[in-house]
Amino acid sequence: MKVRNSLRAPKKVPGAQIVRRRGRTFVINKKNPRMKARQG
Repeated sequence: MKVRNSLRAPKKVPGAQIVRRRGRTFVINKKNPRMKARQG
């Protein structure tokens, strides 16, 4: 998982979803499970 200060690039990846959990923003991807990112 990459921790980044901008999620603009990973949310454009096909199949990506933005999810808010515990005050953090995550990008998860069911099509490509290795594609994960966290913000905050």
